Amino acid sequence: MVDKIKLQRGDITQLEVDAIVNAANRSLLGGGGVDGAIHRAGGAEILAECKVIGGCNTGESVITTAGRMAAKHVIHTVGPIWRGGHRGEANLLKSCYWTSLMLAEEHRLESIAFPNISTGVYGYPKEDAATIAVETVRQFLEEEADTLKEVIFVCFDEENWQLYSRILKI
Repeated sequence: MVDKIKLQRGDITQLEVDAIVNAANRSLLGGGGVDGAIHRAGGAEILAECKVIGGCNTGESVITTAGRMAAKHVIHTVGPIWRGGHRGEANLLKSCYWTSLMLAEEHRLESIAFPNISTGVYGYPKEDAATIAVETVRQFLEEEADTLKEVIFVCFDEENWQLYSRILKI
């Protein structure tokens, strides 16, 4: 199971995987950070599909095309905004990972790449978020995975890279 989890540094929009996960906002219409980068790299097809979907609740996930990117799909998930940790943020963040992985399984995908959900402008403490991400993915792979062969955590910044390296013991 552990060998199914990988860590990579760089730009998630460049990966050749079955799905990349987008840390989206509730409107699904693009924004800053990884969300904006994915919409720019994927092009108008992604935005058109997102408009049809019409939004997504916090902790939930939806799937679209990846447009011009090398990935086949984008799984958009809406992470929680950090408000001190007493408003269900941990459960909502776990749900982001879990529902994304469930969509990957439903679509019989073999590989998925995650950014560091909610740790940018949404302010989730990076170490707490990384711990939730790794624990949730490990649990899913042990209990639910059928088709998934590879889960990649993609870190854009050094701080997240160090945190994930330590947690994953890589």
